[in-house]
Amino acid sequence: MILLMVRFWIRSVIEVGGSMRSGGRVTRKTRSVQGGAGKRSRESGFAMVRYIDAGGDEHYVGLAEAAPVPFENGRMARNIPAYRDIAHTPGRYWAATTGELVEFESHLEEKWLTWLDFDAGITGFSSQPMELEAADERGPWNHIPDIFARRADGSALLVDVKNPARLDDEPVRLQASRTAALCGRLGWDYEMVGEPPAQRWANVFELSGKRRRLYLGQGMVPRLLELAAVPVPLGDLLSFVTPEDLARGVLLHLCWRQAVVFDLDQPLRESTPVRTDPDMAAIVTAELARETGGR
Repeated sequence: MILLMVRFWIRSVIEVGGSMRSGGRVTRKTRSVQGGAGKRSRESGFAMVRYIDAGGDEHYVGLAEAAPVPFENGRMARNIPAYRDIAHTPGRYWAATTGELVEFESHLEEKWLTWLDFDAGITGFSSQPMELEAADERGPWNHIPDIFARRADGSALLVDVKNPARLDDEPVRLQASRTAALCGRLGWDYEMVGEPPAQRWANVFELSGKRRRLYLGQGMVPRLLELAAVPVPLGDLLSFVTPEDLARGVLLHLCWRQAVVFDLDQPLRESTPVRTDPDMAAIVTAELARETGGR
């Protein structure tokens, strides 16, 4: 009985009390809502954004204030539920782009996080980034998108991930239409996605296993980039560098970082032609020098 009472007291403290952050989760109460606009009546055309910044402060702002916010650095607007026998498959993905864990609600969301992580034009992303509250001619609505991504040119992309079998459902199409319209007012791009292209995903998934920093084989990088200056079959390229097993891992890492490229719409095999991308090779070489400079 005493043990049950203690457990109930601990649960009450956690539900009501103060806040800690773990992997982007908000597990405590956030500080008071900030933003001069405040909540207002939800007439047609109304639109506000609620978000939690990196420091744990909650904000409720209009679209003009929300547009430049670095949502890629913020905390989650909602916690993803996780408990025994849950229907979906929540987890955390380690992003090479940011070096941080990003939470996902399903394996399909994890695929798209990996896809964004592979995209050399993406500089940061977050999950459950904000809550949109708006009203249109059909009435008030609110929605928490799945992913916010920041591009290298400063532009923004908002992504919703849906089961492909539900993409044509009327409520899903309405949500996509409303969110796209709001993103248009914010100056952001918007996509609702299902499954990524199968062969491209197979290649990105294979390369994702080599996304972490190189701790061995850095000395092979210049030679591999030189040998791939003209298209060469992957197997032939590796035959010129020893030990071959280590060289393979380094080459796949360079493919993940797109310093070495190949046709992603074709299976990655020993006969697959690969080649160096000179622009990305220069960037990656400089990044590798910084990454290994302190070791």
